Amino acid sequence: MIMSDLTKLTIAAARDALRRGDVTSAELTQSCLAAIDGADALNAFVHKTPEVATAQAASADDRIKSGEAPDLCGIPLGIKDLFCTKGVPSQAASRILDGFKPEYESTVTTQLFEQGAVMLGKLNMDEFAMGSSNETSVYGDAVNPWRDGQTQLTPGGSSGGSASAVAADLCLGATGTDTGGSIRQPAAFTGITGIKPTYGRVSRWGIVAFASSLDQAGPMTKDVRDSAILLRAMAGFDPKDSTSADIPVPDFEAALTGDIKGKVIGIPKEYRMDGMPAEIEKLWSDGTAMLRDAGAEIRDISLPHTKYALPAYYVIAPAEASSNLARYDGVRFGHRAKLEQGDGITEMYEKTRAEGFGDEVKRRVMVGTYVLSAGFYDAYYNRARRVRALIKRDFDQVFAEGVDAILTPATPSSAFGLGTMAEADPISMYLNDVFTVTVNLAGLPGISVPAGLDAKGLPLGLQLIGRPWEEADLLNVAYSLERAAGFVAKPDRWW
Repeated sequence: MIMSDLTKLTIAAARDALRRGDVTSAELTQSCLAAIDGADALNAFVHKTPEVATAQAASADDRIKSGEAPDLCGIPLGIKDLFCTKGVPSQAASRILDGFKPEYESTVTTQLFEQGAVMLGKLNMDEFAMGSSNETSVYGDAVNPWRDGQTQLTPGGSSGGSASAVAADLCLGATGTDTGGSIRQPAAFTGITGIKPTYGRVSRWGIVAFASSLDQAGPMTKDVRDSAILLRAMAGFDPKDSTSADIPVPDFEAALTGDIKGKVIGIPKEYRMDGMPAEIEKLWSDGTAMLRDAGAEIRDISLPHTKYALPAYYVIAPAEASSNLARYDGVRFGHRAKLEQGDGITEMYEKTRAEGFGDEVKRRVMVGTYVLSAGFYDAYYNRARRVRALIKRDFDQVFAEGVDAILTPATPSSAFGLGTMAEADPISMYLNDVFTVTVNLAGLPGISVPAGLDAKGLPLGLQLIGRPWEEADLLNVAYSLERAAGFVAKPDRWW
């Protein structure tokens, strides 16, 4: 096998090649490291860890030779900078965590490394996961490997570096996190697959918090099978996370039969929004036809409180961010501002946070602090929580009536140009989450599957939303959709 082609392998194909002895983890890893070094223009990897990767690959090869190797043994992965990795910079793409190297490992990365996965490095993202374009990072913009002519495009956010790296074949898979769409939107923008599991399926311990009742980690991969493999390794009960669910983790890959005969797929009328581009409408219609042709029953459904999801999300998420980010004060770790004679503790807090946080983080912290303040708590925060309960009830009712999964667009458009949205009103950026935030508010699993190209030749994704804890069924429906769509397009190499 040609070394330069190794990075194009899926996780499943690489796993099987490793077991057959056709390739070693060392060869896979060196191929990925070379690809990363040649892709600085994408700014996907912000902390490269070749020494760690080389050592882990050697250990994985020994384990494979012993004949007792888990699925991920020897597989090179990228890790989003939101995950704490022991002894490796973990900054959440923020200046305020400059120089922070954790003394501990997140639960997710612990599980991946115990299975023999190889860490190639840390991936770019929006600062503290707050953004939809990867333009709020202290490391600079991550760049989509897909282009519109000479225009550089966003890979989406907040998991933009993860999406860019997987789409450009710099790694075989990556970890992401999703608070309002931060796995699914970048997956759609870059033509890859990304799943946000049910809230509580994957431990949040050791992942830098944005909004604790919404955050959930998940895999970003080249196809649905790889997502099933990587999700199984990431998932599981963790006593260190009070929101982690103590329920069995099924073999998600074994569920990929492609047989969806008799499954009921809901099409929510509220997702047909005014001004929706014709290309998105057609993609949705085509996806519906694909599932019908595969034997599924298509049913029109109503999720009446959908229209309130975006404003409710942008009250709840900033409120939780305001609370979570209060811990960054420059005292124990990270950036600390230089003080002048006479400055006290209050001045240190103010200067450190003013220098350490970017504009978008400051904006959300101020919004969150406002809606939690006396006199506004009931008017905003409690009202948003009640709306959230109504949104969850909508989904519960639809699933109780026999719907197995819900099909919607993943994004309102294809990837947009870097700099174009950031210059507009921030609210226009928030609208990118219009199809995805309901899933986080209701704690449901959702997956984005690449399903076509727009008129500019850019990828478009479809979203499937599943019942809580039934990721296996959701992945199988996604697998059927993936096979019917037959999406195999790759970006032209320009970097």
